[in-house]
Amino acid sequence: MRLSTKFTLGAVTLLAVIFGICGSLMISASFDAMLKSERDSALRTYYSVQSTLRLATSISTQSDFEDVADTLDILEDHGRDMWDGILLETEAGTLYSGGIAPDRVETETGLCSVSYPSRGGARLLQVSGAMTANGRKMSLYLLSDISPVYELRSTQLDTYRKLLLLTVLLGAAGAYLMSVFLTRPLTRLTRASRQIGAGDLSSRAEVSSGDELETLAREFNAMADRLQGNITELTENARRQTEFMGSFAHELKTPMTSIIGYSDLIRRRMLSPEEEQEAANYIFSEGRRLESLSIKLLDLLMLKKRDFELAEASPAAIVTGVVRLLRPNLTRAGITLRYRTAEGRCMLEPDLVKSLLINLVDNARKAMDNGGAVFILSEMTDTGCVISVTDNGRGIPASDLTKITEAFYRVDKSRSRAQGGVGLGLALCDEIAKLHAGSLEIQSVEGKGTRIAAILNGGRV
Repeated sequence: MRLSTKFTLGAVTLLAVIFGICGSLMISASFDAMLKSERDSALRTYYSVQSTLRLATSISTQSDFEDVADTLDILEDHGRDMWDGILLETEAGTLYSGGIAPDRVETETGLCSVSYPSRGGARLLQVSGAMTANGRKMSLYLLSDISPVYELRSTQLDTYRKLLLLTVLLGAAGAYLMSVFLTRPLTRLTRASRQIGAGDLSSRAEVSSGDELETLAREFNAMADRLQGNITELTENARRQTEFMGSFAHELKTPMTSIIGYSDLIRRRMLSPEEEQEAANYIFSEGRRLESLSIKLLDLLMLKKRDFELAEASPAAIVTGVVRLLRPNLTRAGITLRYRTAEGRCMLEPDLVKSLLINLVDNARKAMDNGGAVFILSEMTDTGCVISVTDNGRGIPASDLTKITEAFYRVDKSRSRAQGGVGLGLALCDEIAKLHAGSLEIQSVEGKGTRIAAILNGGRV
């Protein structure tokens, strides 16, 4: 059952119960008030007639009380609406009767009682009492027709039932419209969740009711945003993993094919000594490249799975050590290596930062064909340090800047393989920067050079 239907049925039921109870109590109170008014009026009439009879009997000179009966005739002639039935009797018999015959009720002298008999569908009110006049007991009975009181109650009940039905119908219509209005945000939430479940992750619930439902909708949308982000990230990771496996298989296929082919030729002794030497050299170089590939992959996996502890270190000392290590080979390649450092200490993992710097310089070396210049700059920041490597090599196309930190991605694949690259250097650098709560910042212009800065936010000492 829909929530709006439940709300409507609940509201209508509550309205019917409350209106029914209140209406019944009002009609009952009105009926009781009218009945009491009729009873009080009948009692007043009774006591008035009784007083008149006492007076008449006290001055009567007739033993049969005929003058009392005459008095009642006079009262009935002048006050026909005072009663609808009257009976006056003594122990000797009836002195006077008129109208509807009342029921005879035994009462003690000086007392009266009220009863509500019915005759032929008419509702009556009877006052019965006894008194003593001139030493003789008299019984007086007065009847009043109170059918109009009951008829009025029936009319009120009939009108009330019609009003109750009309009220329930109008209340049902109003409650339904209100429930539809109040549950509209829930309908939007349901529609949005159904669309998300069907695969439309961009669907959102637009609710501006200014109440708890709006808060619920905002939380739902925030959850949907996180879900969409997580699924997008998972999809992207799956894509990268697929590309990684394809690139890895491709990286293995070419050298392994060459190694197997040259090994088979050497095994069959089908090569001249010079060709055999060339094949052995090729097998050796390809084997070294596969070894480098495996080492780089292991390093990348280790970086993703291990929690490294940062220690207090000097970025200037690390840069100086790397320069001393790499400068001889770069000089032989016609590349000038310069550096500038700032004094200070911060929280680093020295071996990883050294590996990061070596990879950045190696990438700079591969970007230059006929010599050039590499400049290393180390600066201190409030949260750690920034180490940047700038070269004046070929540069990187703008379309490749967002991809070069992906594993196995190369801007120039043929040139990179010829120089011994496996396409994992910048991927390692990116992971090392992330371990230091930082990132890589890459700026490049084709034909002019590249600047790669490792922002390391491990903490300043």
